[in-house]
Amino acid sequence: MSKVLIKHAQAIVTVDDSDRVLYDADILILDGVITQIGHGIDAALASSGSESTHYAQPGSAAETYAAPPPPCRHGLDARECGDATDATDVIDANGCIIYPGLVNTHHHLYQTFTRNLPQVQRMELFPWLRALYEIWRGLDDEAVYLSSLSGMGELVRYGCTTVMDHHYVFPRDRDCAFLERQFEAADALGVRLCAARGSMSRGKSDGGLPPDDLVQDVDTILRDSQRLAETFHDPSPRSYHQVVLAPCSPFSVSDALLRETAVLARDLGVRLHTHLCETKDEEAFCLETVGMRPLAYMESMGWVGSDVWYAHGIHFDDSELELLAATQTGVAHCPASNMKLSSGVCRIPEMLSLGIPLGLAVDGSASNDCSNLMSEIRTAYLLGRLSRSQEAPTGYDILRMATRGSARLLGRHDIGWLAPGMAADMFAIDTRTLDFAGATGDPANLLGTMGCARPAAWTMVGGRIVSRDGHLTGIDEETTCARARESATKLCHHVTP
Repeated sequence: MSKVLIKHAQAIVTVDDSDRVLYDADILILDGVITQIGHGIDAALASSGSESTHYAQPGSAAETYAAPPPPCRHGLDARECGDATDATDVIDANGCIIYPGLVNTHHHLYQTFTRNLPQVQRMELFPWLRALYEIWRGLDDEAVYLSSLSGMGELVRYGCTTVMDHHYVFPRDRDCAFLERQFEAADALGVRLCAARGSMSRGKSDGGLPPDDLVQDVDTILRDSQRLAETFHDPSPRSYHQVVLAPCSPFSVSDALLRETAVLARDLGVRLHTHLCETKDEEAFCLETVGMRPLAYMESMGWVGSDVWYAHGIHFDDSELELLAATQTGVAHCPASNMKLSSGVCRIPEMLSLGIPLGLAVDGSASNDCSNLMSEIRTAYLLGRLSRSQEAPTGYDILRMATRGSARLLGRHDIGWLAPGMAADMFAIDTRTLDFAGATGDPANLLGTMGCARPAAWTMVGGRIVSRDGHLTGIDEETTCARARESATKLCHHVTP
């Protein structure tokens, strides 16, 4: 049995049902699951070999605490540092604020290799996509694997423990194992991955946006979607692999693909995801081609319900927000991408008021241009303050969106907050540095109001440290970086600044 005891955290922001913040508190983890959280957890009890689960009443007084063995350097997992004993591994969290692991709800990891391209920096979505499709048609398995390692690695460094990725570019002229390589990358890093089998079936010749060589026929898409879901989707508690089905957007798919994907997903018991109401161009496209606004069109295709969430959701009107609330259809908020592409500002205060399921996402990478969900919390907070003043959500509201809210969009109830029975997914911010002097009085709001410009002190997934002081523990970063640079250069070799 694996046992980890986290001791003396300056604060634990639980994001639990009571929104508790515990000070000078501890967490006991057995086999990757939180079994106790509270004050003065007894190290002797933790290392006694008892298989029973002890639930501390958060905020309760300690019994007698027997001091643990001295922690290894940096206060991290003793087994990682070569100091293992038969006792529980102890992490000294003195001076650290611990948060639930962040959950990303929308991303395009392959775009990591097309960031910071000067020729697209002043474009909005449609011309931006047309320009980048010319590069993305060169994707191969190696590029997808290395871009996934790069993008997920950045997410992990900054506290993300569950990644959702929406891959929808499949060159027609070659066999691709793109999602297989993404799961391989996630396993190397030790992160949970919800992979979307995206798709495009309407090319330029049929009035769509993507080039014809980047679209597939409906039967091919459905066969591969079923294969991937049956191969990788694991609905069990605390699973590391999940699959969703995700046709790209109304301007790149056919009616048949939307209808049949919805039926297939529900037959397979997986969720549905797509872009929606991101730009006014999309709205105009739907009105011109199908005579309906985007949400009405998606509703006619069977795409509303608690198993559906949309990325962006900027341009919903009042009646559409009420439909989302009534059907519990969710939205992934992508503030940095929405700003970069001049798409607009999502109506987050109304969505929160109506109880629409909401999560946070980095999007991108080329529309962000980074994969830092911790930074996205502050971006969302500041954008809300700028656009809505006193109506804006608080920093803690955004943190809750990035943890519990995001987990809900993915249909998960085993991640997103810290409590007994939950997966031991969390990260720590070390506040014993000059940049946090005088700033730790409100740990719940800190990531929104102030942010953190450094990687997490450590990030843990399933009770295992996967990043330490900004360094990934599962891969050789120097070798990976060299390979990633070579692959990115190959992908973009024909691009001129």
